[in-house]
This record gives sequence, structure tokens and C-alpha cells, in this order.
Amino acid sequence: MKFRSLPLLLACATLGACAVMPSGPSVMVLPGTNKSFDQFRGDDYNCRQFAFGQVGGVSAQQASNASAVGSAAVGTALGAAAGAAFDGGAGAAVGAGVGLLTGAAVGAGNSYNAGYGTQRQYDAAYIQCMYASGNRVPVYGQMMSSPQRSSAATPPSNYQPYYPPPPPPGYVR
Repeated sequence: MKFRSLPLLLACATLGACAVMPSGPSVMVLPGTNKSFDQFRGDDYNCRQFAFGQVGGVSAQQASNASAVGSAAVGTALGAAAGAAFDGGAGAAVGAGVGLLTGAAVGAGNSYNAGYGTQRQYDAAYIQCMYASGNRVPVYGQMMSSPQRSSAATPPSNYQPYYPPPPPPGYVR
């Protein structure tokens, strides 16, 4: 009776471990002008170490897995507590099973967000370090040359002003 949910827990943990995140940068950086490939490799190694330190020494995969397991464990504990409160011992087992399933479902979303967020932070730190080391970082998107104005008072018909994004929540100057 005690171990009925153990296979379900193992199945959820196994399936949760199937999501694979990159183990390094997921961005392209090219060697800087007049840099040898060996210099570029040295910069790459140093910047990978720098980026790893910036995300707290955990990989995106580790952050993803920890989030998934934590959510499943919290869901199981809350479900067991709720089941015990409503129906005693038998309700605790049912509640733990329902809590595990709910926690695993919520954990899947949390796992993705934790892994993706960690990877984005890693990539940003890596790009900053490589750029500061004199390497080239390709920029993707539409580039617009500065418009040729016939007069200072009237912008051209295809001119679109740039508005920077708002600061993140909680930002204080």
C-alpha cells in the first residue's frame, strides 16, 4: 500500500529528465579581426567559465531538473496533507497520488521556464564577455540605414521611430 505511488514517481522523474538543455552557449560568436583560432578558443574557454559563474554555477539542465523535482515533491506533500485532512490515512495516499500528478504537471512548466531563463542569462554573459574580448557577435534582424531627409521638419514616409522597451518590474534608478 505504501509503495503504490513509487512507480508513478519514478516514471514522472524519468520523463522529466528527458528534456535536454544545451550544456554551453546557444549563440554564435566569430573570431575578432586579426585573432588566431587559438586566441579565439582561449577567449571561448574563459567566457564559458565567466558565464557559468554568472548563473550561479548551475547548468540550464540542472536548474530545469531541480525545478521539476521540487514542484513534484511540493505537490505530493500538499496532496497528502489535503487527503489526510479530508479522509484520514486512505485519503492521504489518494491525495499524494493526485498531488504528485498535479505537481508533475506544474513542474513541467516550471522546469521549462527555469531552464530557458538560466540559458538566456548564460548566453547574455557569454556574449558580453566574448564581445569585450574583441570577438564578433552577429546580430540578426532587419537593419535600417539612416533615412535621407529632404528637410529637417518632415521625416520620410518609411521612417519609424525607435522606442526602447520599458525597464523590468521593480527597477529603481
